Amino acid sequence: MTEGKTCSVVGCGAPAVKSISREKMKGVDLQVSSKGRRIYLCKEHYKIYKKQRKKIEKYERMRWK
Repeated sequence: MTEGKTCSVVGCGAPAVKSISREKMKGVDLQVSSKGRRIYLCKEHYKIYKKQRKKIEKYERMRWK
């Protein structure tokens, strides 16, 4: 899936290990250089993404209660 792809974060050239949709990147503080539907993240940036996304989802769940 991510074979041959590099991280989409500006200034990072590490090989990508995960790809996520652009929609899920909303609210995450990472500058992304690609303009396609998918965002490719290396191991370090995926870890940052998960931490920030966890906080966002917590507040989204609280809003639905």
